[in-house]
Amino acid sequence: MILDYFLGMFSNDMAIDLGTATTLVYLKGKGIVLKEPSIVALYKGREVIAVGNAAKEMVGKTPGDVQAIRPMKDGVIADFNVTEKMLRYFIVKVHNRHSLVSPRIAISVPKGVTPVERRAVRESAIQAGAREVYLIDEPMAAAIGAGLPVEDPVGHMVVDIGGGTTEVAVISMGGLVVFNSIRTAGDKFDDAIAAYLKKAYNIQIGERTAEKIKIQIGCAMKLDKADEMDVKGSDLTTGLPRTIRINSDEMAIAIEEPITKIIDGIKFTLEQTKPELAADIIDKGIVLTGGGAQLRNFDKKLREETGVPVHIGESPQECVVKGAGKMLEEQLDVLRRLSFEGEETHIAS
Repeated sequence: MILDYFLGMFSNDMAIDLGTATTLVYLKGKGIVLKEPSIVALYKGREVIAVGNAAKEMVGKTPGDVQAIRPMKDGVIADFNVTEKMLRYFIVKVHNRHSLVSPRIAISVPKGVTPVERRAVRESAIQAGAREVYLIDEPMAAAIGAGLPVEDPVGHMVVDIGGGTTEVAVISMGGLVVFNSIRTAGDKFDDAIAAYLKKAYNIQIGERTAEKIKIQIGCAMKLDKADEMDVKGSDLTTGLPRTIRINSDEMAIAIEEPITKIIDGIKFTLEQTKPELAADIIDKGIVLTGGGAQLRNFDKKLREETGVPVHIGESPQECVVKGAGKMLEEQLDVLRRLSFEGEETHIAS
């Protein structure tokens, strides 16, 4: 125990949020030191030539022998080998090579990953130089990062809207009591926006443009005053470049279907929650985390649909990695327990 404490004093321990769209790294004593897209550029499908921000710049612009891919898809690992390379790149980038002690690493993973995938993530971190590796489920990390007292005998609901999945959990006494993974999240918003423009304007846009539209004028409900922006794409009839002007009212219509799927999943989870815990949630409200929580008016729409108060976590995209980092720094015993245990009821949507 004394040796463990001594080693911890001299290592650059870190927490990692391994997200479908974005990977964040929290360094012990420094906070969040890295936030980059979970994208890897490969030459001829094998050689890694770029990771993170550099790889994202290549999306939609690469020649035939270069691919910019996301190794995480719908909240789970789609490509083991590329995920390992990406994880190793981020760890090495952040880790202080001059440190004499290898770091402990806490990695948040989607609740839906399989034991094989969990083992692959753990082994990747070890190969990258970790002394100890702890895996924590994203909903629990998000709740802790949002400041919820998860150890209390009180029900709390957290909704973490990521890139590939929306994870809904009811937490009480340090465990996930009810859990629901919805395979609809930020990426589906992007897809819906691209599909809408194709149908309404006969114009095709790329992945990066769809994401930019979502961030700038996306909303779950119409705004009091509509925002507008110019969008460039390819005319599907002529094949020539074309610019159109769209507004936020249209985007509320465009992403209505994925928004409805998420809210239906949240309602279903509430229906499966025991009355005593449901009463706590009505009193405390639902807490939104993840990048998707920043979509304007989503909290308002969810409140209207469920009748339950809704709160957005502070810096929602950072809640997961902050929660994992907090446990790494202050509650290592809890982190160890959560890494190997955890009892929940899993609801398949």
